[in-house]
Amino acid sequence: METGTIVEYVDRREIICAVVLGQKNNKVRLLTEHNREVSHGEKRLAHIDGQRLDPQIGRDALVRKLHATGLRRKQFQNQIDVEALWDVLHTEATWIDLNTMAQFCFDGEISSDHTSAVMRAMFEDRLYFRFDTDRFFPNSPEQVARIAAQAAEDARKSHIIEDGSRWIRQAMESERPSVPPDKEEVVEILKSFYLFAKDSPHYKTGREILTRSDLEPKDGPFQLLVKLGVWDENENLNLHRFGISASFPPAVVEASEHLICQDINMKPDMGRKDLTHLSTITIDGQGTLDFDDAISIEPREGGHRLWIHIADVSHFLKKGNAVDEEAMARASSIYMPDRRIPMLPPSLAEGLCSLKEGEDRFAISIMADLDDSANVVAFNVFPSVIRVKRQLTYYNANLIVREDPELSIIYDLARKFRKIRLNGDALQLILPEMNVWIDDDGEISVTQINRESPGRFMVSECMIMANWLAARFFRDHGQPTIYRSQLPPRDRLINKNGGSLYQNWMQRRFLSRVVLGVDPEPHAGLGLDTYITLTSPLRKYLDLATQRQIKGLFGLEDLYSEEDLTFITQAVKESMSYITVLQQERTRYWILKYLERLSGNREEALVIEKRRQKYVVLLTNYMIESFIPLNAAIDIKPQDTIMVKIEQVNARSDTLTVSLV
Repeated sequence: METGTIVEYVDRREIICAVVLGQKNNKVRLLTEHNREVSHGEKRLAHIDGQRLDPQIGRDALVRKLHATGLRRKQFQNQIDVEALWDVLHTEATWIDLNTMAQFCFDGEISSDHTSAVMRAMFEDRLYFRFDTDRFFPNSPEQVARIAAQAAEDARKSHIIEDGSRWIRQAMESERPSVPPDKEEVVEILKSFYLFAKDSPHYKTGREILTRSDLEPKDGPFQLLVKLGVWDENENLNLHRFGISASFPPAVVEASEHLICQDINMKPDMGRKDLTHLSTITIDGQGTLDFDDAISIEPREGGHRLWIHIADVSHFLKKGNAVDEEAMARASSIYMPDRRIPMLPPSLAEGLCSLKEGEDRFAISIMADLDDSANVVAFNVFPSVIRVKRQLTYYNANLIVREDPELSIIYDLARKFRKIRLNGDALQLILPEMNVWIDDDGEISVTQINRESPGRFMVSECMIMANWLAARFFRDHGQPTIYRSQLPPRDRLINKNGGSLYQNWMQRRFLSRVVLGVDPEPHAGLGLDTYITLTSPLRKYLDLATQRQIKGLFGLEDLYSEEDLTFITQAVKESMSYITVLQQERTRYWILKYLERLSGNREEALVIEKRRQKYVVLLTNYMIESFIPLNAAIDIKPQDTIMVKIEQVNARSDTLTVSLV
């Protein structure tokens, strides 16, 4: 390239005018209009003139001429209306070279100043044309709209980043900051960033806001959102991550209210048996408001007739309506120490569909004739109308089970039925269930529930029997439904007489997964030849679907096809996977929150296993695992009971550190 040639190149989104001072290999040495010497490769040059300057005139004169050239070209650039040019040319849809484009813009002879002006105009306005070296292609109207929208969005994000980071700095310094309406989007960006990290669609924007506001990205957003009152100190973040709302959409609320306002005659008809004469009992937790199962017992020759009644939710909840669609999306009620999120609106779950004491209710009843050893002699399943006579809590039932004639019989039959299942190789894990309660003042109480107490025991066994008999009912009719099956455990650590806490805890690792399918298969864990779940239609969508299938056998519902059942199973399994995680992690959070105040206390622990660098121990009062470094626990081994000291606990970071006493 000849010395003295005027060229232009792009530097930091600015077009720089320069003159060639020399060339070596592919590098060109330049003097710029800003009186700087630089070297660039030829490919870096955006425009090469036909004009030349005489290098002999001196450096200062060269800079003045370059500066004058740049000003002249900017003046020509200001005469170019890129949008008007695009209006004329965009229908051509063809490449246009630089000289031709300059001829569209200017009259008379075209100079290097004109072509430079065109290039400068196109460089600054990328909306209407794309270019390749020295030619241009008009964008389509759709492309122009898309580019304009993206440019507007980029500008908006830049404003959010700048303005948002400034507001955050002010908020962190303020004693009682609030969220003005124009900062709500910044709050949503921070929430998304904290909840989903790199999976957040706002990750880059959130990261930039945090960087500019000097907010630490790991915990800073959470602390800020708590300070702003957006989140609580004990915010359940998984509810946000999984998109779970405690409130119901307006359409669901409206549909529920419409059902309640209807004049419903809950009386027997040709399709339902009248069982209101039975002495029917519900047994539930103390705070239960949605009663979906009940039990009756009658003496008969050679044994007893046991009735298990299930609330007929499907009578009110029609397939495909707004409430049903919402229930399938939720899949299950969610029970956490600090919150309960129902599958159905409370007006239905706790009102119209609930088996409330003294009120006639539609039900599905399972009748089982049992001999004195609790063997099933005969059984039947049918729609019914029932009336609950007594509504007991587990606590009440435990107190009176020995003296109450009905409860004592039910409890005795439940124990005998459990024995039948254990003789069928059922695997009965006996582990305490943790009950965590937070009162209105925020005080946490942690206790263990004995799942084998009489009240819980008899309800559990009666419901297992009901689900088993309902599964046999489907199988006998050759009708597909959503069956639950389970293969035997990969290893067996406990027998029918039970086992130690250590054996029960470790046995869980060898359980085979439960499989949902449309064919009846054995359930090894329960020791039964077939099994479904039917007994919780107010709380579990699969149970509601099974209930509908039963009513389909009586001509009261349209039967689901196998394809329908498979679709429902897959839809519910996806939701249930994160509901299980949500419930477990929230219980663990509140136990850790309780333990935060017990730092320094001594607790009993069970040694579970030895790993490479540590021992795993189970704090038996809280059924929660922790670790002890291997070098600090030389003389212990699995199954040992030891004493540990609680060192550090942080519920938010899910950490629990203990040491050997």
